[in-house]
Amino acid sequence: MPDELPISKNGRDAMDVALEAARAAGTILRDRFHSEHEVHFKGRSDIVTDVDLASEKTILDLLIGEFPEFSVLAEESKPVDGDSRYKWVVDPLDGTRNYAHGIPHFCTIIALAKDDRIVAGLTYDPVREEMFTAIEGQGAFLNGTQIHASETPELSRSLLCCDLGYVDEKAGFALDLIRSLWPGMYSVRFMGSSGLGLAYAAAGRVDLYFHHSLMPWDLAAGLVLAQEAGAKVVDRQGGKGALFTPSVIVSSPLLVEEFLKTTDGHPWRTVS
Repeated sequence: MPDELPISKNGRDAMDVALEAARAAGTILRDRFHSEHEVHFKGRSDIVTDVDLASEKTILDLLIGEFPEFSVLAEESKPVDGDSRYKWVVDPLDGTRNYAHGIPHFCTIIALAKDDRIVAGLTYDPVREEMFTAIEGQGAFLNGTQIHASETPELSRSLLCCDLGYVDEKAGFALDLIRSLWPGMYSVRFMGSSGLGLAYAAAGRVDLYFHHSLMPWDLAAGLVLAQEAGAKVVDRQGGKGALFTPSVIVSSPLLVEEFLKTTDGHPWRTVS
């Protein structure tokens, strides 16, 4: 039976604190969306803006203030090792490239892990004011209404969704994989935000989401959202997806199995 979520030093439920932190970050993201951004490159196409940093500080101030003993793994900060079995996993702005280019498709991700098992998570789209939430054993929800993964019965009728990430060779293999499947699917979408891609798979908006190179903060909330929405989460090799498995395939158990069978032996699946 899933554990009860921890209570903060001020008597607050962990999810309530996470929700407040996500909404506070969302306010910053919305307010500064159309302003000039200070952009720094972490890699060829991997960027960080001053808004990432400001929103992350707001989130961490709230989370650490309520749960000072918890560890923290956040995209733009050094890891914090606490004395608790619990760990916050935070991406203040997933979809930074979209954000910096004025594309209103991005989100904030906050998840709570216990011994690296995600027990609660949220993905917040501040533009649409859509809050995807899940607590282990309690279902997945969008603004309080329960959501479920796709019930599309076969790959040929599916809307696939993926992102290319920052590993050029594997991104090329992903494009090759899509070409090899075409026209044996309905269509494909590139999201520019893995957090929203995973949330949309949990909500059945897309039938299947896949990615080859994610960080823990990219997929943390998506893991519990997908699980609680009835989806199956595996890595490229078909093993169970987890916080530190960088690749992910998310859909209904039926579609995951068909996707694995159809793409068996493809370089996207096999190249390390």
